[in-house]
Amino acid sequence: MNDKDKIDAAAEQELEGVPEHLKAEDSAAEELNRLANELETARQDILYAQAEVQNVRRRMEKEAADARAYAATGFARDILSVSDNLTRALEAIPAELREDEKMKPLVTGLEATGRELESIFAKHGISRIAAMGLPLDPNQHQAMVEIPTADAEPGTVVAEMQAGYMIKDRLLRPAMVGVAKKPD
Repeated sequence: MNDKDKIDAAAEQELEGVPEHLKAEDSAAEELNRLANELETARQDILYAQAEVQNVRRRMEKEAADARAYAATGFARDILSVSDNLTRALEAIPAELREDEKMKPLVTGLEATGRELESIFAKHGISRIAAMGLPLDPNQHQAMVEIPTADAEPGTVVAEMQAGYMIKDRLLRPAMVGVAKKPD
């Protein structure tokens, strides 16, 4: 019997009474590998969960910022009709009535109201969309009619029926326009 056999016999004698599943070195290594794999899987799950929480937080922050920035959108859309009516009223006043001393205070008051409305629009990031003389932009203009003309390139806005507006970087209302086309 060599030394290795003596050590193996001594180890066998020492392990007497220990259950078999605790004796095997291979099963301990397998168990260690299994636990290491479970730990790595749990670490990955935690990383994914943390990333998901961070994405949800960012999304919620963006939605809250958008809600603050665009909260007045519905009200702004509604008040645009008031602005349109005021503009039409001012345009309908003939020049001779504008010069009449009895009408001057009314005209001045309407003009001041129009300026105040424009100031409030600017304060809240509402701006008028440029249309006249520009190429039709379907993101900002709504073509209502084609007008035959040789004075402008086809596809150019030559008439504005209703002004369009943006609120910050979003379309509030498209400009309703007439677009040039080649004469028949």
